Amino acid sequence: DMECGPPRINDKLMRFFDHCEKFLTEVEKNATALYHVEAFKTGPEMQNILKKVAATLQVPVSNLNADLIQVAFFTCSFDLAIKGVKSPWCDVFDIDDAKVLEYLNDLKQYWKRGYGYTINSRSSCTLFQDIFQHLDKAIEQKQRSQPISSPVILQFGHAETLLPLLSLMGYFKDKEPLTAYNYKEQLHRKFRSGHIVPYASNLIFVLYHCKNAKTPKEEFRVQMLLNEKVLPLAYSQETASLYEDLKDHYKDILQSCHASEECELPKVNNTSDEL
Repeated sequence: DMECGPPRINDKLMRFFDHCEKFLTEVEKNATALYHVEAFKTGPEMQNILKKVAATLQVPVSNLNADLIQVAFFTCSFDLAIKGVKSPWCDVFDIDDAKVLEYLNDLKQYWKRGYGYTINSRSSCTLFQDIFQHLDKAIEQKQRSQPISSPVILQFGHAETLLPLLSLMGYFKDKEPLTAYNYKEQLHRKFRSGHIVPYASNLIFVLYHCKNAKTPKEEFRVQMLLNEKVLPLAYSQETASLYEDLKDHYKDILQSCHASEECELPKVNNTSDEL
């Protein structure tokens, strides 16, 4: 029975990456930013797949490249995931091929949306702060015995919105970065974009009011869910946190991360000394 206001479009909040000059210049439009993706395409793992697929299709290897192989693999996976139909393209790949092609996609997401570059995640700090502002407001209203003005807030974006945000919070971070040269070492990696942001992926912050709390600090707790499953806290692995403890852990982001500063390009010093 709750009334909802009309949806508001705020691309600057939900598509922060489109409004971050540093990200656009140093990552999005930088030809060398995805070096490891391009290097992996010509590496031994992908070359083995090219040879196998060429033999299966009975075409010269020179007629194929990594991008065409990806198109065939995506055709197979999309039909399977969306329609439940096994495409004939699935027959040209086996499980080992799928793992290699999964890694190729993870490399792209890692270097463009994840831990590859600091700006990938720091560009999302405004969205992270916005979430906590809503939680703060709900707590303030509860403490004043006022009705919660926005008991549910729904914000819609894309995988490109969620991956930087989760990286900002320290989730799914491997000890070593994903590179074109450590595929075998990363077989059991945490950063698997297909698991983290599958179709209809979602991140939920749930605020609890504990009536029997012994102290004011224990009155409010937060739990996070990723894709409807409890997401243990990145820093403690507990399934819920006191709200004040959560804010304290992320105080650097909440207090010191300013998108206008994070996304500002380094100033070029054009001054020169005359002899």
